[in-house]
Formats: sequence, C-alpha cells, structure tokens
Amino acid sequence: MTLRLTNTLTRRTEAFQPLVPGEVSIYCCGVTVYDLCHLGHARSYIVWDVLRRYLIWSGYRVTFVQNITDIDDKILRRAAEEDSSMEAVSERNITAFRDDMAALNILPPDKVPRATQCLEGIRAMIGELEGSGAAYSADGDVYFAVLGRPDYGKLSGRSLSEQQEGASGRLNSEEETRKRHPFDFALWKGVKPGEPSFPSPWGPGRPGWHIECSAMVRQELGTTIDIHLGGSDLIFPHHENEIAQSEAANGEPLAHYWLHNGMVNVDGEKMSKSLGNFTTIRALLASGVSAMTLRFFVLQAHYRKPLDFTAEALEAAAAGWHGLNEALALGQKPSLREALTWNDTDTDPEAPELDAALQSARGTFIAAMDDDLNTSAALAVLFELGRPLRALARRLERGSAPSDEDRGLQGRWQLLRDLCGVLGLKQEAGSGALTGTGDGPDPGQIQALISERLTARQEKRYPDADAIRDRLRSEGIELIDRPDGSTDWIRR
Repeated sequence: MTLRLTNTLTRRTEAFQPLVPGEVSIYCCGVTVYDLCHLGHARSYIVWDVLRRYLIWSGYRVTFVQNITDIDDKILRRAAEEDSSMEAVSERNITAFRDDMAALNILPPDKVPRATQCLEGIRAMIGELEGSGAAYSADGDVYFAVLGRPDYGKLSGRSLSEQQEGASGRLNSEEETRKRHPFDFALWKGVKPGEPSFPSPWGPGRPGWHIECSAMVRQELGTTIDIHLGGSDLIFPHHENEIAQSEAANGEPLAHYWLHNGMVNVDGEKMSKSLGNFTTIRALLASGVSAMTLRFFVLQAHYRKPLDFTAEALEAAAAGWHGLNEALALGQKPSLREALTWNDTDTDPEAPELDAALQSARGTFIAAMDDDLNTSAALAVLFELGRPLRALARRLERGSAPSDEDRGLQGRWQLLRDLCGVLGLKQEAGSGALTGTGDGPDPGQIQALISERLTARQEKRYPDADAIRDRLRSEGIELIDRPDGSTDWIRR
C-alpha cells in the first residue's frame, strides 16, 4: 500500500508521489511569537512531527522547514503593553517555543527561517508582483490585486465576499481607503508612528503576514514543494493568499499537497482566551501531565478531526500511555534485561526469520499510517504488541522468574520500541511501573509497606493495616491477599 494523504487543495485522499523520488520537501507554518504556545500548537506540531517521522522511517530524505513570524501586529501590541521591544518579546517566546517542542519530543526543523531574516527575499517578491501588475503601491503600502487571480479561492472554496470574515483582525479601516478593491491584502505596510520599520523601495515599513511565508518557502525550498502544512484555521485567508501571491510571482504551483489539522475544543467549546479555557503547553505540563501523555492524547484522534480536550479524556490517555510505558520500560532496565538474558543486538524487523505475528503487526501498523496517518489504528497495534510485555513486567516486579517464553519476547519489545519511535513516543521515567520514581512507590517501598501491614495485622492493629492498604491504593497499587497468608500486588 502507498501512503495516501487527504489533500485540501483537491478535496481528495491521494497517493503521495514526491516531486523528486526518495525526497520530500515540507513547509510547516510556524508560530507568531507574541505569547506562549497553547494546546492548538501542540496538536498541530505533534501530528506533523509524526508525518515527518513516518516519512523518514519509510526511507525518504525529508527537508522540513518551519518558519517563525517575528514581525506582526500582535507582537507589536504585546511589546507596547510591556513597554518592551518587538525583538525582546520575540526572543523570549522563541526560546519558550523551542523548550516546549523539545519537551513534547518534536524533532527540530531542518531550517527555521525568520521573517526578519528574509527581508531581502520578501522585498524581491513584492517587487516582482508589482512589476507584473499583480500588485500595486499606495502611499507607502503595497497590495495584492485579488481580482487579477481568476482561481482565487481554489484552496478554501470560499468566494471573495467571505475574505473579510477570515481576515483575523489584521485589516483596519485606514488600510481599506488605500485599496482598489476591499479584498486586496497587504504585501508591505508603510511605517506607523512608534513602530519599528525596515527600508524598502516603497518607503520604510514592514511586510504583511502572508508574503513572509511565500518568500521563506521560495528562499529555503524553491518555487514548488511537496507538502505544505498548517492548522485548518490557516486555510483562509493565509494559505489562500500564499497560493495567490506565490503562483503569481513564480508561475508554478506552490505545493502539490496541502494538509491541515483540525482544531482543539475544550469541553466542547472552541479554545479561546475570552472563554477562559485557554491552556498553554507549559502550564499543562507543570500541572503534572506528562509530555508523552499529551502526545498520546493527541494521537488518539485522527489529525483532520476536531480534538475535544476534557479532564476525562486526558485521564483515559494517561492510563493508556501508562500501559505502553510499562511495556517500553521492560527492556530499558539493565537488571531486567539481564534476568531475561536479552542481548544488546536488535532484531531486524523485516528479517524473514522474524515471528510471523510480529511481521503481521508491523504490516498492520504500516497500513494504518499509509491510510492518511491513521494514528488511532496505529496505537491499537502498539497496544497488542505491548500487552504480553506489560504482563511480564508486572510478574518480574513481583519477583517471578522469567520463563523461556518470556526470554523470547525481545523481538516483540524491539518492534514496539521501533514503532513507538515512529509516533514520537518514548519511555518516560516516572510514568512506568519499572522506574521506581514519580508514579507511586518503587517495588522495594511496596514490599516494605506490605511487611509493615502484615505486622499490623498480626498485632491486630487493623486500622493501621487498612490505612496502609488505602495509601497504596491511592498511589495506584492494589494488594491481593493470598490464601496462604502472602500478599501480592499489582499496579492499576
């Protein structure tokens, strides 16, 4: 089966064919660095990280470019509120963005162009558009003439009459008076009092939002790329305008595949600061939610569908990830590897001698990912792989000796680790049953408390014994009293 992706431009799910065999060029719209990243950013960048990882795992040479918008009205407003500068606000939030992405195990882009570092390319593209008649200048501003593009709206399927509705507050009445048509959009904005500016043939000013991405795509990847990525909120007007100006300037398609992820809702409502349900990535992680739990939560839903963030859904994701993490941790602990006599040599997942069931699991995982990145189905494969590994981990924790069958599970564990890596899931200390930290007491502490409880029962201090059971239960440990007087335990 060939990788198939849903292309927003054609409104079809199509077989992926790169421009150059074996190579993939990707541009992902990045952040406007006026504030910390939120759950919507996490959702978008996690799913596109998985696309990138899967392409690499499948043997493609991928060039992944993700821009930073460091010139924007929102940044200027934040700088004014803080009595700061555009540069200071941008740099602070760029550092925070990188930290957040690293925490979520998102691969850093191959190239990270900034709008302020692409001004020459931006001015050149605007000049080309003006020279061809696709744009015009007016009192220090330059606008793109939308009516000159008969195919304008081909990405979104929206008419020109809807452009203002999707303009995201980036237009104002003063701009409108300088336009030939109300739907034309700014390529260059003349300087305003108190704002930073840059020189240009049209006078000092700064670039418009849309032209920045068009120029950065051309600068880093050329005139036509394989895949352009972004959230569905960017389809109109941002990506529609990118297509119009890039194709007018270059005379070629901007991208062959346009992929867009769905939005995040909180308890059924759109996430927004005005509703008070706006959550940043770092606030969520600081609250105790692990990075891999958040990643797992995102991947449970198909990337094109809306994602509803609720406390219950997050708890369910935490439980699901806990089980996978237990299975992953099994092969990470040296003492358990030694007990299992597992060596340090990985099994080739495509080797003919690999267990037929594992080959089938690998094939099912590939089929799921080839089906427009069906990460939910891919996770189901990981659960099946992990089930016997998790059971083994729990038996070993309780002191059971491994059987010959247990020792033969190394290939299964290696395949699980490999496929988890494709989804960017990695074993977390403090989240697995074998770590001994963070997620309840370690096995030694559990045994000590069981012994203390046994003593309390022998001395008929039953309230003390019950208190120990309740304490362990609150930390996810369930005690099982055996008929012979011994006590076993499991993690819930």
